[in-house]
Amino acid sequence: MSTLAPLRLLREPWNASEGNQSNATLGAGGGWCQGLDIPNELFLALGLVSLVENLLVVAAILKNRNLHSPTYYFICCLAVSDMLVSISNLAEMLFMLLLEHGVLVMRPSIVRHMDSVIDTLICSSVVSSLSFLGVIAVDRYITIFYALRYHSIMTLQRAVVTMASIWLASTVSSTVLITYYRSNTILLCLIGFFLFMLVLMLVLYIHMFALARHHLHSISSQQKPPTAHRGGSLKGAVTLTILLGVFFICWGPFFFHLILIVTCPTNPFCTCFFSYFNLFLILIICNSVIDPLIYAFRSQELRRTLREVVTCSW
Repeated sequence: MSTLAPLRLLREPWNASEGNQSNATLGAGGGWCQGLDIPNELFLALGLVSLVENLLVVAAILKNRNLHSPTYYFICCLAVSDMLVSISNLAEMLFMLLLEHGVLVMRPSIVRHMDSVIDTLICSSVVSSLSFLGVIAVDRYITIFYALRYHSIMTLQRAVVTMASIWLASTVSSTVLITYYRSNTILLCLIGFFLFMLVLMLVLYIHMFALARHHLHSISSQQKPPTAHRGGSLKGAVTLTILLGVFFICWGPFFFHLILIVTCPTNPFCTCFFSYFNLFLILIICNSVIDPLIYAFRSQELRRTLREVVTCSW
């Protein structure tokens, strides 16, 4: 699959000479250094599934007034971000395929302009998706630890300002990233942003789970047998593992790829890791497919509205 211009260079780092890369790849030996040949159909299928899923989430939240709250607005924005990830990747793939097969004929200057637009859209959607994952974690934290003050802390006005700020910051940062993508400083900022989101979610969700477990222990100490509460604690642990596990598995390889570009662009083993770049892109698209299952479809109210949307009961 053809990837956007900066990502093509991320797959083959600019700070390593072509000869060194070739020698490194040969030096690493083994067929596993050849990467994976992922068919375009897989990108297309996952992109369409993600698009439909997230479109249904947005439609359900817009339809049901009971879902017009900051929490669901953040989930809606996450769905829009994931939807843009799918749309931008589908648009980029179709655009490159049409050019390669001669169906679409354009001047090089227009191709470069279109490529920059798609690049910016992809990067903006990725940054905003990560940002809203962090915002949802903060919103859940406030819901649990400041339940009585939640509506005064997370007002609709503050939610709107938060959402607008994220979209603006995502657009500006993605424009800077596309413009200066050869800079290691830019890559370090992107890596730092991912690590910040990972640590933020890890700390908040573990703290929330610790509080829930403390409450369960307090209740179980007064009731016998406590097996049901152990089951609830186990369920909370499983939920936490899913949330953080999906985040790390889907996003981790791509950002580890960026770390290797900065630290060891000519190392043989790093070069082998670079050859699996398309797999890392697939994992990011998979995250857009999984997000609705974790953050949206678990709501009974939203599932009921989704059934109405699917059956056109507006």
